[in-house]
Amino acid sequence: MASDRPKEPDPRVTRLRALREKAREGGGKERTDSQHKRGKLTARERVELLLDPGSFEEFDAFVQHRCSDFGMQEKKFLGDGVVTGHGRIGGRPVFVFSQDFTVFGGSLSGAYARKICKVLDLALKVGAPVIGLNDSGGARIQEGVESLGGYAEIFLRNTLCSGVIPQISAIMGPCAGGAVYSPAITDWIAMVEHTSYMYVTGPSVVKTVTHEEIDHESLGGALTHNQTSGVAHFMSADDASCLALIRDLLSYLPSNNVEDPPRVACADPADRADPSLDSIVPVDPQKPYDILEVVRRVVDDGKFLEVHSHYAKNVVTGFARLGGMSVGVVANQPAVLAGTLDIAASLKAARFVRACDCYNVPLVTFVDVPGFLPGTGQEFGGIIKHGAKLLYAYCEATVPKLTVITRKAYGGAYDVMSSKHIRGDVNYAWPSAEIAVMGAKGAVEIIFKREIDAAKDPAAEEERLVREFTEKFANPYAAAEFGYLDDVIEPRDTRPRLVRALSLMRTKRDKNPPRKHGNIPL
Repeated sequence: MASDRPKEPDPRVTRLRALREKAREGGGKERTDSQHKRGKLTARERVELLLDPGSFEEFDAFVQHRCSDFGMQEKKFLGDGVVTGHGRIGGRPVFVFSQDFTVFGGSLSGAYARKICKVLDLALKVGAPVIGLNDSGGARIQEGVESLGGYAEIFLRNTLCSGVIPQISAIMGPCAGGAVYSPAITDWIAMVEHTSYMYVTGPSVVKTVTHEEIDHESLGGALTHNQTSGVAHFMSADDASCLALIRDLLSYLPSNNVEDPPRVACADPADRADPSLDSIVPVDPQKPYDILEVVRRVVDDGKFLEVHSHYAKNVVTGFARLGGMSVGVVANQPAVLAGTLDIAASLKAARFVRACDCYNVPLVTFVDVPGFLPGTGQEFGGIIKHGAKLLYAYCEATVPKLTVITRKAYGGAYDVMSSKHIRGDVNYAWPSAEIAVMGAKGAVEIIFKREIDAAKDPAAEEERLVREFTEKFANPYAAAEFGYLDDVIEPRDTRPRLVRALSLMRTKRDKNPPRKHGNIPL
């Protein structure tokens, strides 16, 4: 019977399938093999690794450029060098674009830019994060100003999305010229060692203009931007670990600025005390200790995703959980520069505080700070305005703010580090805390200068006065007497006290005066 014969495939469906397969090929097997030889995944391989299996839905797979100059009408690829669409990470919706270096070196055309703009526009409407996987030679020279205009359209959308939906950039190959400013506007930048770099002008231009000899890696590689410039926040060994890091980062963040961060089940007891914390701060105030050890002993399961781990190491920033609730941690690091705040540390911490405040992530601050770093380099570099950025960030933040002073909290740095005076919600101190205008020795030398000079044994008299000053003022109780501390706690009880305080503050509502925006000291 005729009805039993196999049905002829619909030629229209056959054509669709053929076009889809063509789009998946990108720049072809030879260029794909070249990408793999460099230790890099292809644009689609990256998307598949990033997203939950089977969740990716592509947009604009059939888009092609419209350039007809320089013989470009004969060189067309479906998708035109960027893979765009949406999928899920941890079951939550996200949008993604992945630049394809196998097509015109990933260079940006007008059509390519419109694909990215569509993703950003939809993400803003939906209220979902955007991840950009960057691997591009920059503007497509053949398209001239249309390519430049395309970049500007992307920059505008990055700016409008800022603080509304999380934006994460992964630099997984070259990112040069104007292309660097889209990642720079986004919230977090991850780079891959040895295969990624970013700079405004490359080594050849640098040599021509300044006569400096420098290679790609030293000028704009992952280590340079993680350690020296602070442009990037994370560094990974390869593409796969970079994409895994992004998935981990998103687990601490809400999908948008009107949602709370996801809460996860926690097997680490909320009331877990840690007696080892009682002896972690040395008796000698000049001796360092590792604040990271404190953080890991307090947070859930010791898990801490450090942000900017290679940059400005005198302050620590990163994400953790307390009782299953996401928190952003800021901590002075006494093991580096005694935990002083300098220009780089102020910028690093201010940026992190503002990011957490954008996305409703509560802040937990561990304080051990002897002050701002002195010196002409700092003063001429603008430590006043840069330090003010951190102060501004904490003052502006309306998320729950919990503070623990572990040891030193001197001078203006005490005020800056989420003190009660700048709307700190719950402020604790350990018995080892020293809250004062300055250290005992410096204070005595100023207050009792005449008495010391007039003494028969100035050194002995100074030593006696320092001892008296320390006993009277180098402790947390004067601040507690004024209500500037909510309690002085045993170090072992830090975790349970913070978990309870965080639970209390979950329904906190606070706001700033109505305004177009503040004028942070840039």
